Amino acid sequence: METSIQTFIGMCQWGTSSFLVFSSNVFGELIYYSHFFALILSLAIGILVFFRDRKSLLNQLLFLITVMFSLWVFLDLVVWATEKPEYTMFFWSLMILVEPLVYALCLYFVDVFVNKKDISLKKKFGIFLPLLPIIILLPTKFVLQGFDLTNCNRDVSEGFIAVYYVYLIEIFYSFWILLFLFKEYRKAIQEMKKQILFIMAGIVMFLISFVSGNIIGSLTDNWVIAQIGLFGMPIFVGFLAYMIVKFKSFNIKLIGTQVLVFVLGFLVLAILFIRNIGDVRIVVGFTLLFVIALGYALVKSVKKEVEQKEELAKLNIDLQELLKQRESLVHLVTHKVKGSFTRSKYIFAGMLDGMFGDINEEVKKRAQQGLDSDNMGIETVDLVLNAANLEKGTVKYDMKNINFRELVESSISDKKISIEAKGLKLETEIKPARQGGDDTYNVLGDVLWLKEVSNNLIENALKYTREGKITVGLEKKDNPAKDGARKILFYVKDTGIGVTPEDKANLFTEGGRGKESVKINVDSTGYGLYSVRLIVDAHKGKVWMEPNKEANGSVFFVELDAV
Repeated sequence: METSIQTFIGMCQWGTSSFLVFSSNVFGELIYYSHFFALILSLAIGILVFFRDRKSLLNQLLFLITVMFSLWVFLDLVVWATEKPEYTMFFWSLMILVEPLVYALCLYFVDVFVNKKDISLKKKFGIFLPLLPIIILLPTKFVLQGFDLTNCNRDVSEGFIAVYYVYLIEIFYSFWILLFLFKEYRKAIQEMKKQILFIMAGIVMFLISFVSGNIIGSLTDNWVIAQIGLFGMPIFVGFLAYMIVKFKSFNIKLIGTQVLVFVLGFLVLAILFIRNIGDVRIVVGFTLLFVIALGYALVKSVKKEVEQKEELAKLNIDLQELLKQRESLVHLVTHKVKGSFTRSKYIFAGMLDGMFGDINEEVKKRAQQGLDSDNMGIETVDLVLNAANLEKGTVKYDMKNINFRELVESSISDKKISIEAKGLKLETEIKPARQGGDDTYNVLGDVLWLKEVSNNLIENALKYTREGKITVGLEKKDNPAKDGARKILFYVKDTGIGVTPEDKANLFTEGGRGKESVKINVDSTGYGLYSVRLIVDAHKGKVWMEPNKEANGSVFFVELDAV
């Protein structure tokens, strides 16, 4: 039998294949061109998308689709090239399994794309169940009946599965995809409808291109024209990749540019190996169409980006002008307001000092209220001015080696009377640096501005605590990130109203007042904590807030490097 096969091979003058795919049995270079173009480019796009986000199920599925498609292209090329009947039978049967598997994966891909999550195990079973008869019957005559030794075209006689069942389930998968997308389109919001239309167009054109080669070749017996489908495959793979990344993170314009350069290089290189001038014209024509299509998309995209950058530049100039105007307005308004507060403050102070003669107790009471109100107004103006100057960077810090403990104790002494007058208890927790060690808390900083930080946090605790106590703490901690380095932690703990998660997001931002804080203190501006953050940032420290675990309230922390 072996001899008769070898004799038959000699009679048909089949060439010997090298590396499975290179032989004279392939009737034209265009076959290699279409197959290698589709295989390499599709696989490259799949790999690129996969490695951009390996954890994304959608990216994994597209990568798997491109791998299966590339495998099918490779198997098809082997069938074109090989002279060995057993190879033809083996690789042909694998193609029959891989082809519907691509359809099943496309259905899986579409479902995940639309619903943004993995499908259920039951649905996976339903998608891949139609492939089971092919897998079970793959080595039987129901798939391939045998190799036709009477035909020098090296055709295989296909069985029921290959002739009918495979095409039947491919039609089944195609309708399932379309019905699913139509159903999801009807109930989707407007933005999602656009995505569904794009993915429907991409997946349908992908599958039509995939099956068109076999259909055109079988109907016309012209396998040159049949290569058109393979040429289109990478385009639609790229379209599906675009659909993934359009609504995600990485830059599709960069990917498009990389793909365009790669494909142009591949197309030009491939022309060198084509001897038939007719095939060269086909390749050049396809190259031209590809460059026009992708080049147009890229030029349009770049043009839009340039317009956006120009608009942003214009807006940036306008913003700078507005910031200057705002700065001038803030200083003008605060100067005028502070001047008004100062003048009326001296009037109220003069009334209390007897400058305008004797006044009764009721007038004294009103004068004291006016004086307190003016002092608060001046304090608010100073807060806004300080924040503006700190933000702008015009503040010059006098950085010296200072004892932060003395600074904190001074703030406690300043606020103690006000805290006790409100009926609150004041506690201090100044912990020793080390057991048996020194209790110094030296930092590199500006005394004036760090005192502003401690005063502000203690004053805040006083304003927003109705009853209970305020605890001011200080401790020295080791920094595990740096051997030998130490951190000084300053904190103010209260039993006040606390901070809601919504308000916490606005803390330490310009004008970041919480809803609850405004209820307690109608004069709250949010500029106090904003200034604290700017000062601590300038000292290369950290400031944050946490809920008080021991009682209702908050704990504000400041961490600085110890000297």
